[in-house]
Amino acid sequence: MTSYRIGIDLGGTKTEVILLGEDSRELFRKRIPTARDDYQRTLDDLATLVADAEAAAGCDLLPVGLGIPGTVSRQTGLVKNANSTWLNGQPLQVDLSQRLGRDVKVTNDANCLAVSEAADGAGAGYDFVFAAILGTGCGGGVCYRGAPFAGPNGVGGEWGHNPLPWTRDAQLNARPCYCGRFGCQETFLSGTGIGITYRLATGKTLDAAQVVELWRAGDAAAIEVMTAYMDQLARALAAVINVMDPDVIVLGGGASNIDEIYQQVPAILPNYVFGGECDTEIKQAVHGDSSGVRGAAWLNPF
Repeated sequence: MTSYRIGIDLGGTKTEVILLGEDSRELFRKRIPTARDDYQRTLDDLATLVADAEAAAGCDLLPVGLGIPGTVSRQTGLVKNANSTWLNGQPLQVDLSQRLGRDVKVTNDANCLAVSEAADGAGAGYDFVFAAILGTGCGGGVCYRGAPFAGPNGVGGEWGHNPLPWTRDAQLNARPCYCGRFGCQETFLSGTGIGITYRLATGKTLDAAQVVELWRAGDAAAIEVMTAYMDQLARALAAVINVMDPDVIVLGGGASNIDEIYQQVPAILPNYVFGGECDTEIKQAVHGDSSGVRGAAWLNPF
């Protein structure tokens, strides 16, 4: 069996390939802009990135794993639920496998985050890892004993498109989501969601980084927004704990870099976890924005 694995993270703005050796060493990495709204060019780019990684390895027909911002339907074999909408309805796994002449493993990018962090990151040594992406959007994935758990509908751990728990209807209805519903957790907990909360509170448009900067500087409106954010994140994570009770929750994405999360949210969680106590660890992803592509490589275990 080869000691190399190729992983690809197909994101909305960038597509990245990585070549890992058996000891998890990164041997090659390349990132290119994603060919938005062009499915055939996406296939071409994926095939080229695999060829580049194989050239770096000096061998071909290496195992390939692919993380996508959606999932593959078990019923149809077509991509669904992708916010990179040009992928929806396409037989991506079949087409890429045929193009490369081997079976390609495909799963949701948040599952890749969970697998990566379970392998040798913040979730190492735990059986049951839940990973949440707090980025431009908001997603979730599950890894159990080193393997992603997608479920029969391909939405295992898919977290961002449930309504935020313990939230008044008026607050939910004020946040339309691209999925067609209102009050999805993505509209509260993502970096974009922080900006939405600030705009609803003040009428002013700022991005998450600007809101956090004002918060740390003592701005009253930003303090109100970020105090609400910590409580909202605790509610959303408590719902995960109440249903699945994972061993550890790992956070990735840009908003996961807010250091205060890891002190404030654990203190709030017992208010919402059934039984009034919570021993679940909340950790930041060790591999940062590399976790998705690393996890894709780990879809084919060494």
